[in-house]
Amino acid sequence: MNTLHDIASAMVTRGQGLLAADESTGTIKKRFDSINVDCTAANRCNYREMLFRSQAMKDAVSGVILFEETLDQIGSDGTRLVDLITATGAIPGIKVDKGAKPLAGHPGETVTEGLDGLRERLATYHDKGARFAKWRSAISIDEGRPSWNAVKANAHGLARYAALCQEAGIVPIVEPEVVMDGPDARHDIDQCADVTRWVLNTVFNELFDARVDLEGMILKPNMVLPGQNSTKHASVEEVAEKTIACFKAEVPAAVPGIAFLSGGQSDIEATAHLNAMNAAHDLPWALTFSYGRALQAAALKAWSGRSENIIAAQNAFDHRARMNGLAACGKWSESLET
Repeated sequence: MNTLHDIASAMVTRGQGLLAADESTGTIKKRFDSINVDCTAANRCNYREMLFRSQAMKDAVSGVILFEETLDQIGSDGTRLVDLITATGAIPGIKVDKGAKPLAGHPGETVTEGLDGLRERLATYHDKGARFAKWRSAISIDEGRPSWNAVKANAHGLARYAALCQEAGIVPIVEPEVVMDGPDARHDIDQCADVTRWVLNTVFNELFDARVDLEGMILKPNMVLPGQNSTKHASVEEVAEKTIACFKAEVPAAVPGIAFLSGGQSDIEATAHLNAMNAAHDLPWALTFSYGRALQAAALKAWSGRSENIIAAQNAFDHRARMNGLAACGKWSESLET
């Protein structure tokens, strides 16, 4: 797998998806706090090593998004964690953005930073084994939001990042997320669809202007969902139909795959929505998962920082990965969860 096209295609292998293990130190501390585990470098390494040594890595995981710290960590037997990943056949990747910062002049909106020095960082990451990268931009819905400036600024940043990745021989995951949270009860599924279309249209225009090779990238978007405070519920079928309609309108067929984020959904909801999209539609791109919490929550709880729980935790992770692998083929059913 030497070309960007080869890597991107392998990342969306049928029946497999991406494990998002790129939680920042602050984010993983919150998760460790929930199970009363100290957030030390050693515990973070042990937890991630446990995931990377699971059967799911061979069966249902095509790639792993890493936090920068993990690129340099060594497992219990002296093996680099990156080498553990590649030994399973999965591809190591790296989160490269520096997070969402307040957008000047636009209260409540953010722009993702991290372009300064990115070319040099990408060269280092490639030398350490990373073959794809991820950059997330968050777009919020509320009264008067998103603004055109927020959409444009984040889309431009995504395009500049993607071009730099491809220059470095790294496949960019382009992640424009229309987030579910926010106080506006009017943030229903139709408003999400309208904003998602607007964001995707702007992103792909910027990618075109930046001369990004669409066949050498992966899109990681939100599904079209009601906001968390919406008074209007949406069925699994409605989410699938409106998400597919949105992406057929805005995502070029040249993109090899769409790896959805789970973004505020429960484990089962994220699986059910992905399955419904794959079961009912003939699509120009592979549809798969790029989940963090929705793959890890059950495993994290089962582990609870204890070595005697490793097998149980790996079994929990294997199950969720396998369920989502089936959903990526449209072959999942809720009866398989029991």
